[in-house]
Amino acid sequence: MGSVLVLVDRAATDGSVCGSTCALLTLARRLGSPTAVLCGPADAASVARLGRFGADTIKTITSTDLDEHPAAARVELLSYLVRRTAPDAVLITSHRLGREIAARLTARLGSGLISDAIDLRMDADGPVAVQSALLGAYRVESRVPCGTPVFTVRADAVRAVAAPARPDVQRLHLAFSPGVRAVRRIARRPVGGELRPDLATAAIVVAGGRGLGSQQSFGLVGALAEALSGTAGGSHAATELGWCARREQIDQLGTIVHPRLYLALGISGSVRHRAAMQHAETIVAIDRNPAAPIFDLADLGVVGDVHQVVPELLAEIRRRRADPMISHSEETT
Repeated sequence: MGSVLVLVDRAATDGSVCGSTCALLTLARRLGSPTAVLCGPADAASVARLGRFGADTIKTITSTDLDEHPAAARVELLSYLVRRTAPDAVLITSHRLGREIAARLTARLGSGLISDAIDLRMDADGPVAVQSALLGAYRVESRVPCGTPVFTVRADAVRAVAAPARPDVQRLHLAFSPGVRAVRRIARRPVGGELRPDLATAAIVVAGGRGLGSQQSFGLVGALAEALSGTAGGSHAATELGWCARREQIDQLGTIVHPRLYLALGISGSVRHRAAMQHAETIVAIDRNPAAPIFDLADLGVVGDVHQVVPELLAEIRRRRADPMISHSEETT
């Protein structure tokens, strides 16, 4: 059984191992012996969590290049490890940085890349990836025929299952090449002054569309996302109008999301938008048009003016948080 490299995601706030990595380790165990690639110090909490989800080996490296040149340095690190250890596969979380790393690594290795896998298995000819296609109507199985396969994984489509192991922690010493420093990060700041979960992996997503009417009204999206400890996004129309950043666009050409809860505010529901959010566990839609296509997907639909419904929803959230016993008493009556 060969090794499988898993690039570890760490939270920007405290450096803890993200839940997405636990999901990737779960899949890696199906393919071989998981090797977690940990950028930064191997603190006790990180080692314990990686071991809990089955990492047999942890390769850790500390370098300022990993902070200042996050994509290029990780590509060089993974390329070095692939050539040195010849793993059966490389697994990377499918988010903005992960997709860039995977594409650049594949080009450097001269191998193949399969994106947005929702499942992985091993057969006699090597790893097989499962992808969702055509709005979830089909599942496609594919493999990389030559070289070391690289997979980006939709981590929230995978249930993380613990399988405790005692990992062997190995510290690496790698001098990064001058080419890594061709692009340098000069600043890092959260948009709007607060840190929110990454849109692609967020458990709660609140999205707004043209039906909000103005950029000022679009502020309701951020307010509701903050109240629910979720992440804000927008439709293609909202992005084109300049109401939200391009990185917050939810559609086939932007970000595909799979949250536990998806709230659509003033979004009619174009085909390209529905394709990017239809796999949310629970969908709540608020729009004044009862014939809006978004209601075909919604588990709960509210036909009404978002400018009236959302402020009332925010008030109710504040009321319940101020007195947690309200929720408990209402559930037991």
